[in-house]
Amino acid sequence: MSKKVCVIGLGYIGLPTAALLANRNCDVHGVDVVQSTVDTINKGKIHIVEPELDTFVKAAVNSGKLKADTKPTEADIFIIAVPTPFHEGYVPNIDYVVSATKAIAPYVKEGNIVILESTSPVGTTDKVEEVLKENGVDTSKVYIAHCPERVLPGQIMRELVENDRIVGGTTPEATQKTVEFYKTFVSGEVLSTTARTAEMAKLTENSFRDVNIAFANELSMLCDTFDIDVWELISLTNRHPRVNVLQPGAGVGGHCIAVDPWFIVHAAKEAKTEAKIIKTAREVNTYKTEWAIEKIKNAALEFENKNGRKAKVACMGLAFKPDIDDLRESPALYITKRLLSEGVDVLAVEPNIKTHNEFEIVEYAKAIEEVDIISFLVAHKEFKELDIGNKIVLDFCGIK
Repeated sequence: MSKKVCVIGLGYIGLPTAALLANRNCDVHGVDVVQSTVDTINKGKIHIVEPELDTFVKAAVNSGKLKADTKPTEADIFIIAVPTPFHEGYVPNIDYVVSATKAIAPYVKEGNIVILESTSPVGTTDKVEEVLKENGVDTSKVYIAHCPERVLPGQIMRELVENDRIVGGTTPEATQKTVEFYKTFVSGEVLSTTARTAEMAKLTENSFRDVNIAFANELSMLCDTFDIDVWELISLTNRHPRVNVLQPGAGVGGHCIAVDPWFIVHAAKEAKTEAKIIKTAREVNTYKTEWAIEKIKNAALEFENKNGRKAKVACMGLAFKPDIDDLRESPALYITKRLLSEGVDVLAVEPNIKTHNEFEIVEYAKAIEEVDIISFLVAHKEFKELDIGNKIVLDFCGIK
């Protein structure tokens, strides 16, 4: 008999997970608070850009194995995959997790598994148990666990299956039951630990990456001062067998790397200690975005002083990384908005989206033809072989 799975949150993690499970013979009930998202999915279509996802969703809906709604239903397994942003001052915000837990509480029964996949501050899985208990669930008869997603946008459908997974339950029994579930569709290793360690593991992974990106971003700003080509420098440095300097960019975006380190910084502050390196790395990566804005503004001013007219600037890319449509915490989007707000004549280019509610999206060929300054913010594949003539180029992502 196939398992019934209820997935709360049909975004960049929830929908691929729901579609994958539905194609593995689970009966999946997907839940999202946005009616248009629900309607789109029930037509067998998708509202986000992710390779292969459209095929998975269409097959799942056509087979009757995937249905979407705005309300949960009874299931054997509940998966919570909702956003975990932060409040002002980088204070973690788990309001969506709490709301999702309250929503499923009336449907959770003895023997069910409740899994938190959202990247969360340490202690959030315990909070899920607390909320369920407060809403009438006998949590001693339910298996509650955390299994953080660790996939790369653009490769999600493959990595959901192939990547190793970390599972931590609030009890050893919860860990075991949840591990058994993931082993039904994950070919990578499924590793057991506690809920708190699983939560900290995901935060550690992304903080590690943030620190390494901060090194590259700081290096890029130093090289600009020293008149050194940072891309050549990194290429040469990485010929050392034990060195792997990452590529700098216009900052760091996305819901994970730009957010998760603050969860550790906040927890350290609450514990009356400091996460010095992690905090500094976050600050360096945030400053890199401000630095890029100043570089573009200075180039525009120099052009105006020289030519007697305002410069037109192309902001090439808005997504937080190449070849996706995800704008969450995107430094490129932030740069574009800031430049527009400060009166710079900007043409916004993003080949992976058609419209934006704050400004017009311009085709990249048209933008390059019309502008004076080309600012490469995201290394989309469409930008790799462009003929840019003798235009002024500011390359923040190594596109040249």
